[in-house]
Amino acid sequence: MVKSSKGFRSRSRGWSTKHVREKGSPPVSRFLREFAVGDRVTVRLESSDPHGMPHPRYQGRTCTVVGKSGRAYVVEFMDGGRRKQLVANPVHLWPVAGTEGAHA
Repeated sequence: MVKSSKGFRSRSRGWSTKHVREKGSPPVSRFLREFAVGDRVTVRLESSDPHGMPHPRYQGRTCTVVGKSGRAYVVEFMDGGRRKQLVANPVHLWPVAGTEGAHA
């Protein structure tokens, strides 16, 4: 037998499949979304765009934006008492309701 691949998106038929009405690429406005330092965001993976996608284990994680790296954002969160950082493109980040502009 051939050994199965253990790549980044292996065994992803379930989590990366969109519903029929959501198929295709998202609107351009989601790729151009802006966040400010201090904004709270949720990691919500957009399966149609693999660029700047965090690891699937962080799906649903609520984070705080701490900086920008190119067009991607650096977000930070606590994981078991340890501070971790992710770099993700804005299409994979969603603003947490009620926190937009809270830093201003």
